Amino acid sequence: MMRLREISFIITLVFLMYKPSSAQEIYTLQKALQVAKANNPLLTTQQLNIGITATDIVSAQLRPNLNLNNQTLVLTRPAAYPANTDWASAQNRQVWWQLTKVIQLPSQRQAKIDLAQKNTVLSQKAFVETERNVLQDVALKWLDVWTARKQLDILQIAKTNTDSLVSINKIRLGKEVITSTDLTRTALLANQYDLQLKSNERVYLNELSNLKFMLGTQDNIDIDVKDDFSFAFTPKLDSLLQQALRERSDVQAYKASIQAAESNIKLQKSLATPQPTLGMIYNPQNTVPYIGFFGSIDLPFFSRNQGEIKKSYLQKQQAEKGLQATQTLIQTELSTAYNTYQTQKQNIEQFKDLLSKSESILSSVKYSYLHGGTTIVDYLEAQRSWLDTQQQYYDTLQQYRQSYIKLLYASGLINQMAQ
Repeated sequence: MMRLREISFIITLVFLMYKPSSAQEIYTLQKALQVAKANNPLLTTQQLNIGITATDIVSAQLRPNLNLNNQTLVLTRPAAYPANTDWASAQNRQVWWQLTKVIQLPSQRQAKIDLAQKNTVLSQKAFVETERNVLQDVALKWLDVWTARKQLDILQIAKTNTDSLVSINKIRLGKEVITSTDLTRTALLANQYDLQLKSNERVYLNELSNLKFMLGTQDNIDIDVKDDFSFAFTPKLDSLLQQALRERSDVQAYKASIQAAESNIKLQKSLATPQPTLGMIYNPQNTVPYIGFFGSIDLPFFSRNQGEIKKSYLQKQQAEKGLQATQTLIQTELSTAYNTYQTQKQNIEQFKDLLSKSESILSSVKYSYLHGGTTIVDYLEAQRSWLDTQQQYYDTLQQYRQSYIKLLYASGLINQMAQ
């Protein structure tokens, strides 16, 4: 009984020692986009711009403060003092109290509020455009990790097959079925694969580390290699183009910029009207109190805010031209992305036949070699050809999936994938 307890204790201790510190998160493409949307360092930084611009609304709603002004004059000639007084006596000083306030015109205040609100909307739209760009970068980086992992897997298969053949050839050499040259050539190829594996593993780990940064997470991560991009998305160019021209984030940002420019025009025009300053004066002079009215206003003979008004019109024109240029660019980007997607899709369909043929050839040549029907040169050539075909297939598959991501980016649908 005591012995059983000791064994149980040792097993438990070993389990605790080798238990991983944290579970590894597996990321599909969509999950990666969702996490990046919430945690990406650039997005979390840029999102603060929305709150910063929203504070301008608060500032625009505030009314001008009251202004309190005091002027005190003291008689400095002692010979002029009344009898039994000194410089601190009320008879020898004049005090001026003035309470004034800038009278903000209702149209000016409303124009400021409206401009601040439009700028906040613009900041929100600009953030969505930043998000679109970041999500594309994350998606492409996820795909880089996926491709590196696939290249690593097929190279491992080739290495396993070659190692197996090395073991077989050692036995066959002992039975004098083959020459030492066959074993040397097989071992050489296995060593080459071993070096490539180490190099590819480093590439994979580097890409995974880059993806981890873009996701803004400190957890151990890996990707779902089974994710085949099976989204409910049947692209049709005309419908995609109309949707992109209407809803893509950079289009929305330029439309918001035009609206902000229109509000700025109203504000700058309203500021051409001078704001009066009104108030009351209390002025006791030598103990004799006086009360009066204060008022001042700029005379708009020279400055009528002409420069800012002209600038506001130019800013609106700039935003309108930017919108036109973006809409033209969208047509080019979307057409190019769509055509590339269709081409890469056809390439993938054609490549599937090559894969099956390379598998069949390798199996046939391997069987023939092991039964003495062909030479080691033929087998090694078939092995290299199989590996080249596999690598080319995954390169083509990567290009196909890149074209899919870029089509989602050009159409503006990539933001929806992160929801």
